[in-house]
Amino acid sequence: MEKEVKETKFYDILGVKPSASESELKKAYRKLALKYHPDKNPNEGEKFKAISQAYEVLSDPKKREIYDQGGEEALSGAGGGGGFHNPMDIFDMFFGGTFRSGKKVRDMIHQLPVTLEQLYRGATKKLKVTRNIVCPSCEGVGGKKGSVLSCPMCDGHGVRVQVTQILPGMVQQTQSTCRNCNGKGEVIPEKDRCKDCNGQKKKRDETLLEVHIDKGMKDGQKITFSGMGDQEVGIPAGNIVIILDEQQHPTFVRKDNNLVTQVELKLAEALCGCTKYIKTLDDRYLVFVILPGEVIKHKEMRVIPSEGMPLYKSPFDRGDLLIQFSVQFPKHISKKHFDRLNHLIPGRSKPHIPDDAEYHKLEVVHERIGRRPSDDDDGSSHPVRCQTQ
Repeated sequence: MEKEVKETKFYDILGVKPSASESELKKAYRKLALKYHPDKNPNEGEKFKAISQAYEVLSDPKKREIYDQGGEEALSGAGGGGGFHNPMDIFDMFFGGTFRSGKKVRDMIHQLPVTLEQLYRGATKKLKVTRNIVCPSCEGVGGKKGSVLSCPMCDGHGVRVQVTQILPGMVQQTQSTCRNCNGKGEVIPEKDRCKDCNGQKKKRDETLLEVHIDKGMKDGQKITFSGMGDQEVGIPAGNIVIILDEQQHPTFVRKDNNLVTQVELKLAEALCGCTKYIKTLDDRYLVFVILPGEVIKHKEMRVIPSEGMPLYKSPFDRGDLLIQFSVQFPKHISKKHFDRLNHLIPGRSKPHIPDDAEYHKLEVVHERIGRRPSDDDDGSSHPVRCQTQ
């Protein structure tokens, strides 16, 4: 059954259900924050801010509880609504400061989709990355030696200050980026500019990375290529950080180092035993036997030890394979079979029913149920979706 909350705005922003786990919240934030980061989408600043605020609330158990019960208004009353952190600070904390500026160029972050098979077996994937490098022709000077001049319009400051008199004895000072040098504080005469980079000191470069995925790596794990990122003149180059993005698998669900799968059983198989097999992520077949008389209940779990995911940096050790059984019941039983089953499987008890009890007929619950016309004075009908679990 879906979790009931006052409002779903923050959940909708992250694209998750109100019942989302901590790991689901992290994965949703990671994808959206990378997609709408200002460095990649300069025009999506408000979207990036909304994503950060939603994650800030939902990742904090106390704030999430307040939000679930009373919505955004309750957060404001509890002192948690108007005091959101800087979106970039949240991003830096989440990704370990990889975008933080300083004496090194900001790191480049790329998500790499990987299958569960690749995380199980290990793999090597090629990734083409475009980065900025210091122009090799002019060695980052931008032109001929001695051709770089201090901008005469801003005196090399990169900004221009304008003072305007508003009233007698009252002035207003405004500051703007210098248009002559575009805020760089220096200019290079066109005739002296490097022909390779047109005086920009940098140029775009494509590099092909070989990303080695070790057995047992996990969703969200980082692989860092030190010094392979963007370059700037006079400071160390940034890194390229690859974040693994595990794709959904049709058969298995990963739970830490364990694997979970579902096996369907007919009612006869659950009661009388059977032989089944599971195909593993490395194409082996694991056969298991349910003995006659070993009754399997619906949603019962069994385990095959050491057949889960290999442990990272210890690939000969593995988690477990958990099997959840889904027992399929027949939709209808004939009178002949009913009499035989009633004889073979005794145990039906007759409850004591009070004299004033009311008898009702059970009806089938469909995917969508409409309200009866009698429920509304005007006879209109408002369909609602049945809650599923």
